[in-house]
Amino acid sequence: MFTGLVEGQGTVVKVSPMPVGLRLTIEPDSDCFPASSVALGDSISICGCCLTVVSQTDGSFDFEAGEETLSKTTLGTFQTGTRVNLERSLRAESRLGGHFVQGHVDGTARVLAVERNGDWIDMWFQPAAAQQRLLVPKGSVAIDGVSLTVVQVQSDRFSVALIPHTLSVTTLGQVVPGSLVNIENDILGKYVDHLLQGRLAGLQLGGPEAVHVSPVVPVISQTLPESTVPQ
Repeated sequence: MFTGLVEGQGTVVKVSPMPVGLRLTIEPDSDCFPASSVALGDSISICGCCLTVVSQTDGSFDFEAGEETLSKTTLGTFQTGTRVNLERSLRAESRLGGHFVQGHVDGTARVLAVERNGDWIDMWFQPAAAQQRLLVPKGSVAIDGVSLTVVQVQSDRFSVALIPHTLSVTTLGQVVPGSLVNIENDILGKYVDHLLQGRLAGLQLGGPEAVHVSPVVPVISQTLPESTVPQ
């Protein structure tokens, strides 16, 4: 579990094909947490994707990404020199400055527009329909591992507003129209949507999960004669 508050950036220094998936070697920047601060088995968010450290040195750490990960994220496009956002997993006693981010990327979105608004940037994205339907204005979304607030939601796109600090400390400062980014929808929205879809399907099919509403029996108020009122 993560917060979406990126701790720093790193660089992919090696991409090694495997029989199934890829092995990535990543070197964190000097102002990021040191590679020596993590241990084998630790979870690290790589551009929003939760991966497990499988090898570690003083200067870099290795991860393995399987077919499912490569099919849902941008990791399959990583090359030597690719810049990535890094965040260590959340400690129980840590402040939650962003929102609960699982590191389970739902899919990718294409950057449609990068619009300057003073020192800020308004950025528009076009995700798959399955991700778009779960977005709400002022809701949370993780983009390349960065916790952000959704500003506008249209039929096939949404926008966020990026402050100068976010642009300077994350990879979102380098994206351009046409770039692909990883999207993770808010976990609460996903669970609510899943439960509602199951309930609505049951209602439509008349299945066992359909809600049974008992008919309302009207209650007629009646005043008893004085002689029948218990003493």
